[in-house]
Amino acid sequence: MAHPPRTEEELLEVMTRPTTAVRDAVSKYRGDVVLLGAGGKMGPSLAELLVRAGAAEGGRRVIGVARFSDAAARARLDHLGVTTVRADLLDGSLAALPEAAHVFLLAGFKFGAHGDPCATWAVNGLLPARAVERYGGAEICYVSSGNVYAFTSVDGRGASESDPTGPVGEYAQSRLGGERLAEHAARTSGARLFTARLFYATELRYGILHDIAWRVWSGEPVELDMGHVNQIWQGDANAYLARSFPLCTSPPTTLNLTGSEVLSVRRLAERFGELLHREPRFVGHESETALLGDNSALRERLGPPDTPIDTVVEWMARWVEAGGASLGKPTRYESRTGAF
Repeated sequence: MAHPPRTEEELLEVMTRPTTAVRDAVSKYRGDVVLLGAGGKMGPSLAELLVRAGAAEGGRRVIGVARFSDAAARARLDHLGVTTVRADLLDGSLAALPEAAHVFLLAGFKFGAHGDPCATWAVNGLLPARAVERYGGAEICYVSSGNVYAFTSVDGRGASESDPTGPVGEYAQSRLGGERLAEHAARTSGARLFTARLFYATELRYGILHDIAWRVWSGEPVELDMGHVNQIWQGDANAYLARSFPLCTSPPTTLNLTGSEVLSVRRLAERFGELLHREPRFVGHESETALLGDNSALRERLGPPDTPIDTVVEWMARWVEAGGASLGKPTRYESRTGAF
């Protein structure tokens, strides 16, 4: 096992360290790359990965666009060599943004969606189509959500791209709406689009493993109603995204982006209990279905994730034990009603 990250700087260094495959993919970028929603959960680390892989060399730019309510986050990206642009993507600013050969659409509205359905649909439903229309000449990677699927049996491999959708709640419905409108815009204009249905990327400051580990450490009960999950290390998710532009096609391609295993929440909590010398407490009972995705199609194209989840679990335990930082944003993975 690699040495577990002990500080936020070490964590970011590990998450944004480019592999040979990422460097090779980035070397083939034809020009500037724009990240729409660069201030969110994945945007900053993806931007840093791209810069470290060489996307801001040879006259090319990595351009991060967001409202940047966190001035420190913007300052860090500026320092790293990202060209930051402050903009509200829903107020007409799209037209004024720089041209680019490659675009990541990362913007999404999840936490608080239940209480603000209008904003949820505007960000998740309306914006993707507008972004595809604005950047119709670029290769566009749109990060959507695995929440568009219906729950599947925990004894299977999870939903595949050919399975019916069945979004539960307004967040998931708006995500599917965004996919449909983005695809319509792409088919109408001939834009090259790849949609990645992401199931819960995890890092040490945020994610399902974070939530479970801290509950075990603090003695809070671990909820079992959503008793099985997928997990992918955020560094691996970003690496997939950095390599995704060859998947941009017309008509569009849609693939699941997640880990390769169906993980038991109970077993994860018990493993954290062993590592942290705590006895986990549980509430509820495992259901026969869960929100799960099959990543076979992505693995066939780009290979398996590099980081074993067992390694991330051990990193997470050491992080919690040392009082590591948290973003303070529970995933609410246990929700079966779609209310976030």
